[in-house]
Order: sequence, then structure tokens, then C-alpha cells
Amino acid sequence: MSELNVLGGELEPCGTDPVTGFYRDGYCTCGPEDVGLHSICAVVTDDFLRHQRAVGNDLSTPRPEYGFAGLHPGDRWCVVATRWLEAYEDGLAPPVVLASTNARTLELVPIASLREHAVDVPGDASSLL
Repeated sequence: MSELNVLGGELEPCGTDPVTGFYRDGYCTCGPEDVGLHSICAVVTDDFLRHQRAVGNDLSTPRPEYGFAGLHPGDRWCVVATRWLEAYEDGLAPPVVLASTNARTLELVPIASLREHAVDVPGDASSLL
């Protein structure tokens, strides 16, 4: 069975350039090995990257030994739910793609907080007119 997103639908891909996800499959899938819960599909911002560096989670420095090129503002990345929540509480949460954010996120982060930062575009864009 496929995993669900926070909207109750099938989990959609988060990003492939760079390839994200705990399993590096482009999805914010959360299997038993993912104790950090890399469940939130975020569009990283400069503020978020600086915040993460300041709290000891450097996501922007390349780590070639792990095949990690480092993140840049605008990249979509499956971030750890508690790290996103920490940034949220500090007023620096990045935008969230709800359709690509794993439902397990709701164990730690209220849907209202995620919706405040949602950047999803509906499949039928006519609702935006």
C-alpha cells in the first residue's frame, strides 16, 4: 500500500533535482529506518537554510562523500518534521507542498501550521481564477 499525504490522498513526489527523500527516491516516504521522520516536502529558502546551519543542521554545504551537492533556495527537499517545526516556531518555516508531505507529519505538526505555509497548486488551476 502506498503512503498517504497530509490531505488524505496518495503521496506525490517531492523532488528529483536534487533527488530527495530518506530513501532518495524523490518521495517523503517514512519507513521504519527513518527515525528522523523526513516527512515534510519543503521548498527551502535562504532563511531556512541559514536557520538550519545555525542549529547544527547544515543543508547547504556539499558533502560529495554522501553524494550530496548541497541545497539552494528553491530546491524541494524532504525535511525532518521536528526541524521544520523548530523553524516554524522561530518564524522561519519554508513553504510546504502538502500533496508531497507524508501524513505521518501530523503526528508532530498540526495541519493548520502546514496550511499556513502551503504552496500547492491544484491540478485544476481554474479554481485559482
